[in-house]
This record gives sequence, structure tokens and C-alpha cells, in this order.
Amino acid sequence: MLVETNAPAVAGRAPVSLSGLVAAIIAFAAVAPAILMTAPAVAAQLAMQLQLDPARIGNLFSVELGAMSLASLPAYAWMRRVDWRHAAAFWALVFIGANLASAAAPSYAALLGLRALSALGGGSLMVLCLASAARMPNPDRVYGLWVMGQLVLGAVGLAVLPGLFARFGLTALYVLLAILMAAALPLAWRFPAGSPDTSAAGSRSTQGGGGWTVLATGIVALLAFYMSLGGVWTFIGAIAQAAAIPPDASGQVLAVATLCGIAGAALAAWVGQRASRMPLLLAGYALMLVAIALLAGQPGIARYAAAAFLFKFAWTFALPFILASLAAADRSGRLINAANLVIGGGLALGPLLAGHLIQAGGLNPMLAAGFALGMLSLILLATLVRRAH
Repeated sequence: MLVETNAPAVAGRAPVSLSGLVAAIIAFAAVAPAILMTAPAVAAQLAMQLQLDPARIGNLFSVELGAMSLASLPAYAWMRRVDWRHAAAFWALVFIGANLASAAAPSYAALLGLRALSALGGGSLMVLCLASAARMPNPDRVYGLWVMGQLVLGAVGLAVLPGLFARFGLTALYVLLAILMAAALPLAWRFPAGSPDTSAAGSRSTQGGGGWTVLATGIVALLAFYMSLGGVWTFIGAIAQAAAIPPDASGQVLAVATLCGIAGAALAAWVGQRASRMPLLLAGYALMLVAIALLAGQPGIARYAAAAFLFKFAWTFALPFILASLAAADRSGRLINAANLVIGGGLALGPLLAGHLIQAGGLNPMLAAGFALGMLSLILLATLVRRAH
């Protein structure tokens, strides 16, 4: 099935294949953040093989997350000026080169710089994937597949990396990432040629401040969602420990929760636009808030497992509809282009806030803050959806 893109018409350019574009979005969005999705296994190997202390390991992951998020800022300039297919190929090659070089990094400082370069390439690809999905006829479904691809590759990585590390060390990780990106490289030509000219729309939308209000509301809604998610999920193991749940039992629960997350994203992709978006959003947020409430106090193993399964399912189910709602609320594309930066900010700020709240008052204040942030996100997003309709 073929569909014309919203890119400016250029003689000789063929229409974009929907199936090819979906494949490109899934592949690039899965490989780009793979290190962050397999962080527990990678962190353990960094400590064992390179003898890095926790601070240095944390710095490496902070650089990965920060560079991936900050890639959104230069993207505002280049996305309107270059062919997206050329950009995808360029950033994929940057990612490949940085990972191959990481495998032979001579020092920690060199590795830090190379990981920043790799994350810049990956983050730029993520921006392209988010913006391209927003222009699809069924963005809800595409964002569901976007999330599912990341979760599936992360789960596979956590399963296979320990064996690869035992045989080849960290070299296996970086070479594997380069191979996976090289395999995805031909899909770069499945992206649309470029961004539609939204200057007129942007000018109209900002008259009277309405456009900036939509932009600010959407950013805060997404930021609050990821702060709630990042804070609660980061310390879900600490909740089990405080409730005297054995580590092996809680570990099994969290492993199964990963499958629940894949199921949530798969269901969102299957539902797509078969139902009205607002009820689906409400269902996702409601399940997530119920899960947070179930974690309060000192849950037993049954309540803890139910909460973990529900939480992981709920956020992966809700996220595709959140992103699709943001894309529909701001036709200029500025909001969805900012999503990559906002997601990174939320994932960084959520654990930071949660950690301080736990230190000051324990786990329950942290959970209360996560619940409040989730409610704030829902209210703001509901406002945007009503405006869009």
C-alpha cells in the first residue's frame, strides 16, 4: 500500500511505502536506545570487566541518556533543511562508527566521548522516527509498534548479553549494536523526503498565544507522565525490599512484568484507531494509577506482583495514545519533535525527585508524588484532546 507523504513535492520522487516506513520506525527506534534498555546487564559487565565504580558507570549512562535527549535541539534546525532519508543514513553511520570505535576505546574518557557520539546519532534517529510516525494515517498503531520494538529488543538483549559477555566481553555489545544498525541501514530510504512546510501553520497557531499554550501543555503532560513512570519504576525493587519480599521472588515478578509491558504495547498497536482515543487514554492512566496505589504500604507478594504487572502493562499501553494525542494537538510538529527531549528529561528528573522524597519521608511520599504526577498528566492531556476535537 502506498501513500503520498506531506513532504514538498519534488519531481521524480516516489511515494513512501507505509509498510516500509513502519519497518524503518520499528527498527531504528529499537536499536537506538538498546543500551539503555539493557542497562542492568551492561552496568554489571562494566563493573566487572573495566572495574568501574558506581559513579563512573552512572556517568556513562547519564551521558547516553543526555546526548540522546539533547539530539532534539539541533534537530529543530536540520529537520527542515535536509532530506530525512539522507539524515537517517548519516546518523545511522555515526551510530555504527561510534559503536565500533567504542569496542576499541583506549580509555574511560574516550569511551565516554564515543558513547555521547553514539547517543547523539541514536537520539537523532529517534526524533526522525517520532516525527515520521506522527504523519502516518494511524499513528496510535505505529507508536504502539515503536514501543513494542524497544521492549522486545531490550528483553532479548537482557537474555543473551550475559552469555556473550562471558565469551567476548564488552566488545560483543558494541559490535552487536553496530551490526544491528547496519542491518537497519537500508531502511533509511523508507523515511519521507522531508518535513512539510509548517511555517504558515505555526504562525497561525501562535497568534494569541494559543499555539504556545498547546506546546507548553503537551510538554508538561508528557514530562509529568515520564517523571511518574521513572520515579516509581526505578524504586519498585526498593518497595519489594521494604516489604521483605525475597530478592529472587521480586526478580521473577519484574521479569514477568517485562512481558506484560510487551503485551500492553502490542494491544495498543492492535487497537490503533479502532476505538476512540480518549477512552483508551483514560483506561491506560487509570490502570497505572491503580498500580501505584497498590504499591503503597507494605504489599505482600501477591499485591506486589499485581501492581508490577499492571504498572508495566498500563504505561506501555497508554504511551502510544499519548504520543498520538500530542501529534494531533499540534499540527506544526513542534510538540512531537520535542518529545524525545521531554522523555529524556522526565526519565532523569523522575528518579531524582523520587530519591529525595524517599530520603526525606520514605516510600509512601514518593508513591503519592508519582500518583499526583500521573493525575496531572491525565488532566493536561484530556484538555489537549478536547481542544483537538
